[in-house]
Amino acid sequence: MIKTTALSGVVFLLIVLGNLTSCTQNKIATRGTLAPDAKQFNKGIIQVYAARTKGVKRSVAVHTWISTKRSNDDHYTSYEIIGWKLRRHDSALVIRHDLPDRDWWGNQPELLVDYREADADNLINKIEHAVKSYPYKSEYQAYPGPNSNTFTAMIASQVPELSLDLPSTAIGKDYKSIGNAIGFSPSGTGVQASLFGMLGITLGYEEGLELNVLGLNVEFDIFDLAIELPAVGRIGPAQVTRTNETIQ
Repeated sequence: MIKTTALSGVVFLLIVLGNLTSCTQNKIATRGTLAPDAKQFNKGIIQVYAARTKGVKRSVAVHTWISTKRSNDDHYTSYEIIGWKLRRHDSALVIRHDLPDRDWWGNQPELLVDYREADADNLINKIEHAVKSYPYKSEYQAYPGPNSNTFTAMIASQVPELSLDLPSTAIGKDYKSIGNAIGFSPSGTGVQASLFGMLGITLGYEEGLELNVLGLNVEFDIFDLAIELPAVGRIGPAQVTRTNETIQ
């Protein structure tokens, strides 16, 4: 009884802290401010975004997506998984040609990766191939996965040049089947062992040491002197994987 009460108290505290964190983030309007104008920026670019989900889930989880633009293109292409789309179609994969740094149900986007190196177009080819081969287009579970964060993590693992470190609030990023329980971390800079995203451990240069219990993540970002907690997210210096290209 005491253990159950203590666990309930921890869950309640996480929900409260998560709500406070998400409300604080939404006070800073970032929609439409994080991606260069596609009609003016003529180089290739790859960006990865996260935003708090809608409803009750907002207190503990984010939704993530990948946006790309080839050199000389005048538009962005965004890739993401949306669960309710599966109820209307035979695939949860959504490909958009619109604002990459849009809000998600009113929740402001956070930039996780901003890649502008000369080989961006080549990496976009790899991303497109990874999207086509994503194995869970016709499956979706908000918890523990596969979901939108499973998708982003799997794409990133096949394009390790992005060095993507998904936040602890990206529930589902650690989802792996039995046959794929051990492998590279999503950033490609370490290793990961995970059982259906419910129990696992990740060790990598970008992720640091990350522990997953029941889909909730605690990360000790050793090299950036930061920690990440369930629902709350990152405590410490903000982390955006950027390249040397000056933002224009």
